[in-house]
Amino acid sequence: MNNNRTSKIKICGIKSIQDLEAINKYKPDYIGLIFADSKRRVTPEQALNIKNHLVDNISTVGVFVNEDVDKVAEIALSTDLHLIQLHGDEDALYIQKLKALTNKKIIKAVRVKDSLQILEADMLPCDFLLLDTFSQNSYGGVGQTFDYSLIPNMKHPYFLAGGLNIRNIDNAISLNPFALDINSGVEVNGSKNYHKIKEIILRCRN
Repeated sequence: MNNNRTSKIKICGIKSIQDLEAINKYKPDYIGLIFADSKRRVTPEQALNIKNHLVDNISTVGVFVNEDVDKVAEIALSTDLHLIQLHGDEDALYIQKLKALTNKKIIKAVRVKDSLQILEADMLPCDFLLLDTFSQNSYGGVGQTFDYSLIPNMKHPYFLAGGLNIRNIDNAISLNPFALDINSGVEVNGSKNYHKIKEIILRCRN
């Protein structure tokens, strides 16, 4: 890890152009558009509309879970995603094929159970890892943190996810991950909240 840089910020689960008011003003590095089954799911048409209303220099990340690789490639290219996040059980062959089809950078999510699992994922031909909280019943978005002592030294830069909010973000920042991935921690009643987005971005960059 490079202790001289500030972690980048990703706000995940953007659903509409209404969510972009704070995004376009406070400018996280990434937004996440979820194409997998989720209460925050968007269609390719909605994603393209969001992207067309997004200010420059914010990268779009498409989130997929165990989707057909050709369909992922089609959506990634038609919506001009900057990065693709795989949040399911996708393996090395899947990642290699997707990179060949799209020439886009890949984030592979790990639902953390132990350090060995992370080290195994670190061998995959992706560009980044994303460390998230394990749940038996969900592939992500459980709104809880995990035991950060399980994070080993890795060759891949990583996004840190899992229940991040204004109350625990300082602890996450202290790990100096490549990026902080925030979703439910900037929501009120299931919708993105202007004040919460502003507050956490300013805290991360302070």
